[in-house]
Amino acid sequence: MSGHGYETGRLDLPFVGIATFGKRPVCADWDALADIKPHVAVLGAPFDFGTQFRAGARFGPRAIREASTLFSFGHAGAYDHEDDVTYLPGDVSIVDMGDADIVHTDTVKSHANIELGVRKALAAGALPVVLGGDHSVNIPAINAFSDEEPFHLVQLDAHLDFVDERHGVRFGHGNPMRRASEKSYVTGLSQFGIRNVSSTAKEGYDAARAVGSDIRSVRQFRELGSKAMAQRVPQGARVYVTIDIDGFDPSIAPGTGTPSHGGFLYYEVLEFLQQLAQHNHIVGMDLVEVAPDYDLTGSTSTLAAQILLNFLGFIFHEKAQQA
Repeated sequence: MSGHGYETGRLDLPFVGIATFGKRPVCADWDALADIKPHVAVLGAPFDFGTQFRAGARFGPRAIREASTLFSFGHAGAYDHEDDVTYLPGDVSIVDMGDADIVHTDTVKSHANIELGVRKALAAGALPVVLGGDHSVNIPAINAFSDEEPFHLVQLDAHLDFVDERHGVRFGHGNPMRRASEKSYVTGLSQFGIRNVSSTAKEGYDAARAVGSDIRSVRQFRELGSKAMAQRVPQGARVYVTIDIDGFDPSIAPGTGTPSHGGFLYYEVLEFLQQLAQHNHIVGMDLVEVAPDYDLTGSTSTLAAQILLNFLGFIFHEKAQQA
């Protein structure tokens, strides 16, 4: 590697130093983001009070960050020989905002703090990436877009998450897609991967379809393939992507609170996201429900980090191609 500057300075291996997202710099002063103007701002949302079964996703952001250090080898980007592309070159700036403050048992305050972080990222012109936390953190993330242009919401998940209210609960991890559908600036929903025992009763499915949601299971997704499924999303639209790690099969993502067999495998999601990046303008994303204590191998956190970094690579490669 001599001649490329790799032999000077610190080698800075993945297990060395502080585990920020992708070993990128930290900007804990959110007001300073506007001066830095990063391309991507990563916000941790370690909130899991919205869970209905196994808790533990509050440790998801920390685990994803640690796993993401594995992908920090790319000193000047990561070369993909299949695509013959070097993704995330040095001119793509990513900053780690740290975590939104979580106030124990206070959903309203915790969600407000998450929303503030996403708003600060948007105000700085950055692409917000939210690390959950349970899926309820999508609610404040979507709330933060109230002053932005409308967008289509793509959900990869085992569960529909379209519950309106259950025993007075409206902001848990079974509610986010219903809350999103109520926003005037959310133009539609694509809900892919839905299967098995869902968070939502039949009435919720009927309500989702009534507002135009496109609901497809993993089996239905595979019948068409990743490319055709991406084409079901309005082409050229602004798109926000929410990924529940339980959308993947528990054989590769056991570290989650509500595992559901029959899930996605890595490449079909990767190829779907690549198609989205090629044909749509991605305005934000979150990845939720990583609960590392249920996976002693760490493979779930590694999968989450790898999906996010690859997706970001696809997005900014397309931006560079169109520049």
